[in-house]
Amino acid sequence: MNKVIETMKNHRSIRNYKNKEISEDIINELINVAQAAPSSINGQQTSVIVVRDKNKKAKLAEMAGGQTWIAEAPVFFVFIADYYKAKLASEKVNKPLVITDSIESTMVASVDAGLSMQNVITAAESLGLGIVPIGGVRRSPDEVIELLQLPEYTYPIVGLALGYPADNSKIKPRMPKEAYRHDEVYNKEKLPKIISKYDEDMKAYLKEIGREKEVDWSNQTMNIYQYVYYPKVYPTLKSQGFKNEK
Repeated sequence: MNKVIETMKNHRSIRNYKNKEISEDIINELINVAQAAPSSINGQQTSVIVVRDKNKKAKLAEMAGGQTWIAEAPVFFVFIADYYKAKLASEKVNKPLVITDSIESTMVASVDAGLSMQNVITAAESLGLGIVPIGGVRRSPDEVIELLQLPEYTYPIVGLALGYPADNSKIKPRMPKEAYRHDEVYNKEKLPKIISKYDEDMKAYLKEIGREKEVDWSNQTMNIYQYVYYPKVYPTLKSQGFKNEK
């Protein structure tokens, strides 16, 4: 396999960083690859906020639920759903911006932000950087919106901490490929047995890294998915102009 594929297969989340800055040249290249990602209808409905200010990173770490690695990383990217640019286009050509009334706008921008972030992840890791995605920017989105001065029709989708790894974490086991690849149709019959086996694999992995209290994948996942863990997302989406009514 080529080096790009090997880099992607070797991915692991890094939360401990060296006290070493990332050069502006590298940051610019990471923005270049983020912007090179595909976007639906070429709408380019994403933007990236590059955060290097220590005080701002510390505030974002607190807003994300005490994720200290945000503050410790030399650079933090926030990927933004951005229809503000489309709003300006609508005013320029005198046509209404209606897409933000629909859940489709949120889905499109979320997918496009993910595509951009994955480009950054692959590029960053190929340059020897470590990363960890941060969904916690949606924990207190109203505060993040205020801190980053986000205008209407924009929304923080996901963050990405970047830095030179102080150590390499273990690669987390994934479910067998049989649970991921389905040929022609979704094959649900095979999944219960696969999940049970994967829970045993995760139990061993979690014990090895000192996180056995999380038990296994099923318990760990449902400890979170048994409730709406970011309840401010829906009301703040609406207040930013994303009605999600259609």
